Amino acid sequence: MSMTTILMTVLGIAVFAVGLLFSIAWHELGHLSTAKLFGIRVPQYMVGFGPTIWSRRKGDTEYGVKAIPAGGYIRMIGMFPPGPDGRLEARSTSPWRGMIEDARSAAFEELQPGDESRLFYTRKPWKRVIVMFAGPFMNLVLAVAIFLGVAMSFGFQTQTTEVAGVQQCVIAQSAGRDTCEATDPVSPAKAAGLKEGDKIVAFDGQPVDDWGTLSDRIRQTIGPATLTVLRDGQELTLDAVLKKNAVAKKDADGEVIRDQYVSAGYLGFAAKTEIVPLSFGDSVVRMGDMIENGVDSIIALPSKIPALWDAAFSDGERAEDSPVGVVGAARIGGEVMNLDIPAQNQIAMMLFLLSGFNLSLFLFNMLPLLPLDGGHIAGALWEAVRRNAARVFRRPDPGPFDVAKLMPVAYVVAGVFICFTLLVLVADIVNPVKIT
Repeated sequence: MSMTTILMTVLGIAVFAVGLLFSIAWHELGHLSTAKLFGIRVPQYMVGFGPTIWSRRKGDTEYGVKAIPAGGYIRMIGMFPPGPDGRLEARSTSPWRGMIEDARSAAFEELQPGDESRLFYTRKPWKRVIVMFAGPFMNLVLAVAIFLGVAMSFGFQTQTTEVAGVQQCVIAQSAGRDTCEATDPVSPAKAAGLKEGDKIVAFDGQPVDDWGTLSDRIRQTIGPATLTVLRDGQELTLDAVLKKNAVAKKDADGEVIRDQYVSAGYLGFAAKTEIVPLSFGDSVVRMGDMIENGVDSIIALPSKIPALWDAAFSDGERAEDSPVGVVGAARIGGEVMNLDIPAQNQIAMMLFLLSGFNLSLFLFNMLPLLPLDGGHIAGALWEAVRRNAARVFRRPDPGPFDVAKLMPVAYVVAGVFICFTLLVLVADIVNPVKIT
């Protein structure tokens, strides 16, 4: 590995690390700003974990950066209500009960005179929902802003209707070869006289201006068809006889499904690819697809653990859609900076990587499990349901929902997340996902 490669890799990792720290700080800023808006005292706003590298106190909040850039947090006074006896601290011989009491005690650790009206749990449920949702929402805003900005200004690599090359013969795409044999028939594109650089503007007399439409028309046609092409500024009409062939299967979104094939019409040319900026509408659609894929990935996480284990501790292949952690994403950032592509392409790829990371933060934090933000949101919503139901049925107010009682479950969830994070970390080190 050359010194240039090493330096570019380090640069890519450093750029991603900066983006990661900004994303974390942006997330916590959402919590901080809304907490202060609703009069909740916030003693700490920290980016990172571990030893504090730098901090400064402004007002009643300490702002700082810690050594490990793997997350962040704010501390709010009174995250959990007092126990049934009204006490903030108690002791129990039960380990589960001890967890609850420790969490309750920590929530009031820095209680000061006058804080009685600045406690988190005393705020109305809808205010607590806003405070806890604000953090993930900031990541969603950042993800959407980056994605739309890059998609509309830079664009995506897109297949066009221009011919990049003509196949010499008909070869089933499932055959796993690209060299013609004596028995292979001449491709319809070559027989029709299609040439590299031709731009197909109509198929069978119907205008086509995008690859998706042209590809679908070709697949639907077996037999004679006319091609209207632009060649050297002149419009020509070519006659072709499309053949039936085994071609790659597509999903509902027009994306190729790997290792799956169908019988369809075949012309036999390669479409030229260009980076094309998207319109606002197309960018929103792409962003919607990205969010949908992100949700599907979160749901599919448990099913990917066996393959991830094999990739980390056996000779299993690391799948392209395998879960990737901070280390893996940073390595991908390093690879991006080493790609032999223009600098603007590298910047766009890094921004898309950061957008995807922020979307993942939003989706992951919205899971209704403690200690994630979604768990606190679920607790506040349940409290609202209980209190409104009591009001409707004229029953005594049940009071705040004691989220602290769920802390044993939160510790189990946190343990599972830690184990999964360590598994991804090992896989990212020994068998990383690569883009080259």
